[in-house]
Amino acid sequence: MGHVARSLVSAPASLRWRLAAVRTKLVYRRAFGTLGEGTVIVRPNKLQGVERIHLGADCSVFEGAWLATEAGGELRVGDNTYLGHDVHLHALDPVTIGSGCVIADGVFVGSSDHDRDDRHRVHGTGSITIGDRVFLGQRCVVLGGVTIGDGATVGAHAVVTKDVAPGQTVVGIPARPLSA
Repeated sequence: MGHVARSLVSAPASLRWRLAAVRTKLVYRRAFGTLGEGTVIVRPNKLQGVERIHLGADCSVFEGAWLATEAGGELRVGDNTYLGHDVHLHALDPVTIGSGCVIADGVFVGSSDHDRDDRHRVHGTGSITIGDRVFLGQRCVVLGGVTIGDGATVGAHAVVTKDVAPGQTVVGIPARPLSA
């Protein structure tokens, strides 16, 4: 019995993907606000408020993803967008991610913050809009009230606190345009 369990846990990526595709069609499609054709969710860490989560067609959501919405928040992801391992998307205010985006492993995108007087209370920090064909590098952070334009690139570990122009590349903490 232990051999069978070990085989399932350490299954090759292709088998895990196929099993996740079946689970997505049978379970997740009925629970989410919208789940586009061909989208696959592989072993998420946490799913919260799924009725307010809308994923487009042909999206890939990899292991450890944390997709959460709070009352009043909504999460919308366009078609053909890749959400890497351990991505955390949290919407208290609306979060919109365009089509054809790559959200690398460990990225955090959140439109909420904890209250300064009572750390158990949270409040919205403004909606987040991420355009089409945006690349968010590994472990970067995108905070509330930010718009990232189409085709922009955010470097690994950057913290985005201000708008990023279309096609612009930003790096650092806080994120600033890369000088040419």
